[in-house]
Amino acid sequence: MNDQNKNLILATVLSFVVIVVWFLLFPPPEQTQDPNAPALTGATETQVDTSASLTPGAEPAPGSTAPGFSAAGTQPAANAPEDQRIIIDTPRLAGSINLRGGRIDDLKLKDYLTSLDADATRVTVLRPESDRDPFYALYGWVPVSGVDIAAVPSDDTPWTIEDNATLTTENPVTLTWDNGAGLIFSRTIAVDANYMFSVTQGVENTTGSAVSLRPYALLRRHGIPSDLKKFFVLHEGLVRMSDGELEEAKYGKMEDFDIDGREGVPAERVEVAESGWVGFTDHYWMSTIIPDTAFRSTAKFYPTQNIFQTDAVLPTVEVAPGASAQTDSRLFAGAKEWEAINRYEEEAGVTRFVDAIDWGWFFFLTKPIFRVLHWLNSIIGNMGWSIIALTILLKAVLFPLAYKSYASMAKMRELQPQMEKLKEKAGDDRQAMQKGMMELYKKEKVNPASGCLPILLQIPIFFSLYKVIFVTLELRHQPWVGWIRDLSAPDPSSILNLFGLLPYAPPDPESFVAILSLGILPILLGISMWLQQKLNPAPTDPTQQMIFAWMPWVFMFMLGNFASGLVLYWITNNTITFSQQYIIMRSHGFKPDVFDNIKKSFRRKKKVEGK
Repeated sequence: MNDQNKNLILATVLSFVVIVVWFLLFPPPEQTQDPNAPALTGATETQVDTSASLTPGAEPAPGSTAPGFSAAGTQPAANAPEDQRIIIDTPRLAGSINLRGGRIDDLKLKDYLTSLDADATRVTVLRPESDRDPFYALYGWVPVSGVDIAAVPSDDTPWTIEDNATLTTENPVTLTWDNGAGLIFSRTIAVDANYMFSVTQGVENTTGSAVSLRPYALLRRHGIPSDLKKFFVLHEGLVRMSDGELEEAKYGKMEDFDIDGREGVPAERVEVAESGWVGFTDHYWMSTIIPDTAFRSTAKFYPTQNIFQTDAVLPTVEVAPGASAQTDSRLFAGAKEWEAINRYEEEAGVTRFVDAIDWGWFFFLTKPIFRVLHWLNSIIGNMGWSIIALTILLKAVLFPLAYKSYASMAKMRELQPQMEKLKEKAGDDRQAMQKGMMELYKKEKVNPASGCLPILLQIPIFFSLYKVIFVTLELRHQPWVGWIRDLSAPDPSSILNLFGLLPYAPPDPESFVAILSLGILPILLGISMWLQQKLNPAPTDPTQQMIFAWMPWVFMFMLGNFASGLVLYWITNNTITFSQQYIIMRSHGFKPDVFDNIKKSFRRKKKVEGK
């Protein structure tokens, strides 16, 4: 077996290993929660001693329940104005604020639909307790001294507003609540043109003594989201930035967070000295609390109610008699658009906010690849053509290495006669054969392993581009040409219905039969790999012939359900590689005859079948 064939077999084995490991690490998404499970509703505030308060900022007692919930109660407080809401209406957001507790619990994105179907609805980011997968933001105060827990607003406090105002980008709204004991609380909510809310919490002390309180903001999620995607390549769950340090925890890990602070469990309480943010991230959407000052952050799981919660408790506020105080924080609730969150980072001072996007282990590749892709799309205006342009740029950057590799392969072909003579001379003496070949390589300045270098370099680039296409919102529902309406999804066409010519739909993408339902792009991928093989004559060894004959078609089926954008990249990469290799080989005196190699492969196949 000559060294060129060894390199080809090594490349084949590496490629198969990459694909197998990929499917082991990134299995298909699974539903993790029963969609028929009943939703959990609110209850009255649990009355406990403030030293073991259930409000954010204090350590709960072992076995205690979540703030705002009793051990068994599930009904809202009797005086809660359940149907009183403030409408939210901005260019990009629609929803409402519930005056019961002053909850921001109803938020939809005007620019994004759940699917490309005609009956698709707007994407929902926050949901009230009465809805499926409740998820909402709450604000309040932790009593420190001079006031007890019953005198501060709770999750069910009936806030009031002077008129039926609508929250818009130009019109903030202010909620008020008088506790009847000398403290008047207020909450002013504003929103910008994208997804950032500004919340100012205030308190006026009309009593005769000073009080101390700590303001807080929290996000509460009832159960694991029913549409959670269990992909290793994607993070969904807790995301927290604490003084420049990023922390991520999936819901399964949060279930191990111990609410009574025992040792031997993951730490969930963080003191943020300067700046940070904390919240929950989904695939494309995110909700995070961004305090304007130092704060204490906790992440908790309450197994009794199946609630995941994270909160930010701000520093203590001292309010003298007759005085008032206020504190500010922000709430991001919306789409993880790179431009928007990058602007919040650069212009609004939100520390490392772009890291809320899950760039992964190869962030040093995924970040620049995305930025170049985003820049190309701003010029071209089509993500599909931008992926093709990105592939051309990547191939241009790697061209010096590719040139050396293909030149070395051409040189190896020139050495074939000398290598055959060495084999005849050495006979069965493998050691003498290896020594002679090494001397020949050294004399002719040839590196037999250089042929694998381009393939090895393609592996991290391929993984990084897959990550970019899978996790970034900018490719979601982005069309290319004709039938490709979503580059982040598999090719929707199917050979099983002759690409739409037959009057029935292809099988469901999640069914077992879907692996046979090849689209146009995966078929083109297989053809491009097959043609690339035909630049070289088929190896003489029957085992090698079989491996190379099957490899393009195995890859075609294995990658058939990958995102269309990634398959498009691979087709473009194969086409450019074919052209580069053909030109470089001709420049070194070797003239590959693709059509003749194809004819020989078919003649060899007929000969084998004839036997």
